[in-house]
Amino acid sequence: MIRALNENWALFLGMLMLMVANGLLATLLTIRGASLGFSDFTISVMQASYPLGALAGTALAPRLVENVGHIRAFSALASLVSIAAIVHLLTSNAISWSVMRLLGGFCYPGLYVITESWLNAKSDNSTRAQVLSLYFIIQLAGPALGTALVGFPDPTGNLLFGVVSILISLSIVPLLLSGNKAPEYTVPERMPVTRLYKVSPIAVIGIVLVSIGVAASYITLPLYALQQGFSAAQASGALVAALIAGAIVQYPVGWISDHTDRRYVIIGLGTIAALAGLWMAVDTSPSHIVYGFVLIAIGLYPAYSILTAHANDQLKLSQIVPASGTMVLLLNIGLLAGTMLGPNSISLFGGRGLQFLLVGIGISVALVALIRRFQVAAPVETGEVQVVGIIGAAQPGVLQAETWVQEEDANASEEDP
Repeated sequence: MIRALNENWALFLGMLMLMVANGLLATLLTIRGASLGFSDFTISVMQASYPLGALAGTALAPRLVENVGHIRAFSALASLVSIAAIVHLLTSNAISWSVMRLLGGFCYPGLYVITESWLNAKSDNSTRAQVLSLYFIIQLAGPALGTALVGFPDPTGNLLFGVVSILISLSIVPLLLSGNKAPEYTVPERMPVTRLYKVSPIAVIGIVLVSIGVAASYITLPLYALQQGFSAAQASGALVAALIAGAIVQYPVGWISDHTDRRYVIIGLGTIAALAGLWMAVDTSPSHIVYGFVLIAIGLYPAYSILTAHANDQLKLSQIVPASGTMVLLLNIGLLAGTMLGPNSISLFGGRGLQFLLVGIGISVALVALIRRFQVAAPVETGEVQVVGIIGAAQPGVLQAETWVQEEDANASEEDP
């Protein structure tokens, strides 16, 4: 791991600043929007602009990288995101915030594609797993750290928006100062959703459902906590606790799924999320909000990695990278729906709408996995779970998919006579 860190510290540092900035901005906009008097619907529309922009960015940003190169594309996209953060600072208009959120959603996938492809090109078989581990830590630690920063004192209301802009601008510096040449980049093929559904229906349905639940809980938790009397620091702290819990369980859950039918794990995770949501619906005391959302994070946050691993188990090696792009598309569709549904569900069913939404998602995920378990037997040979962070940002997952393919190809070459 030390070798991987020494060889890629500049890129890791740039990615860490991007993830911290994105996590900080996502939570900050919800809390600041509530303090400005934005309605739950207005906040949901504003936050939903990010995954809406990411739907376009996921498709178009890789083309930009291919046409103008890594350095120019990264610099241009990072500059636009930095400008968007400043516009949030200069205005308090929901329309302008939504437009800037849309712009950020478009730009971030390109920034991730550049960093992932660069890391993948600089890694060989002896260090790729270490690079992946460090990258995963950054994916989850960055948004958690950014969310925690929301609790810092900000008397003027301007400091934290400025911090977001500074972090994004600084993220360009390590990349520009890196002595390594940018790798060649070719836009990966795409696999239609209908084709992926024929191969793995549980992946298509499950990814959409899980990402709805993740977005609903991530975006809505601070808003829900504020309405229950939490301070801004306490609301962001509750989200940080959920993020940390979701990160901690990823590896043990992945290990379990590597040693059993992954659908059993998905059933268990969906059940945990459903029971936690039901408990929160019955016991609405503010003191139990943190515990409830921690359990929901434990149930929902690792599920995306297990679902992608289950899909990869059914795919040929040549299909894994294009399928990754399709799963990212499904992810962003779910994030868009969850961002709209989460804040608007709070006031339903006597203030228990968010809890019932999460209960429904947990039950649906578990039922889909259970039905497929009775319909189709588990594959004889499976790969390993490659943890993918999806919190606070649209993750293309290029590095994870290509790593899996290349490691399998290397193993196959060693076995050939």
